[in-house]
Amino acid sequence: MKARKENPQLLKTLDKVAYVLSVVVIALVIAMRPAKRFEVDFDTSWMPAFHAIVNTVASVFLIMALVFIKKKNITAHRNMIFGAILCSFFFLLSYVGYHFTTPETKYCGVGTIRYIYFFILITHIILAGLSLPFILLTFNRGITFSVAKHKKIARWVYPIWLYVMITGPLVYLMLRPCYNH
Repeated sequence: MKARKENPQLLKTLDKVAYVLSVVVIALVIAMRPAKRFEVDFDTSWMPAFHAIVNTVASVFLIMALVFIKKKNITAHRNMIFGAILCSFFFLLSYVGYHFTTPETKYCGVGTIRYIYFFILITHIILAGLSLPFILLTFNRGITFSVAKHKKIARWVYPIWLYVMITGPLVYLMLRPCYNH
């Protein structure tokens, strides 16, 4: 792939979109908890497994993105990041829809595993919320060919994003016995 010219004006515009999108998403996620549930006429019990699968696929895309960038295959790296972003987008739409329509599932584990579950869950939630704007900003720096800025932020955003993508399915697996099917 030939070197592309950096586009600071596009970066500035995309960063504004990233900030607005981050605020909207975080507000929606916060609103899910106390919100009155909307009645739906279909079974939503498959959705938590779908969320775990989508996050697992996003994790694979992220790991492959790292492998490709280490091999200096920028096109494949970019494609894997697009895949991870797309998975995250579908996850987010489905996740918000699920939580606005389905009562919260309480964790049923007891003993030490309960503390482990809540540690993983709390770190997952906090890092997911905090990392969203930075994931979008990192993505923006990549697609506008602001390579130095992209590398600088990606070094610390990447492992956080990967942690969030891996702990999501882990939370699902730990919560799975607690679902009322």
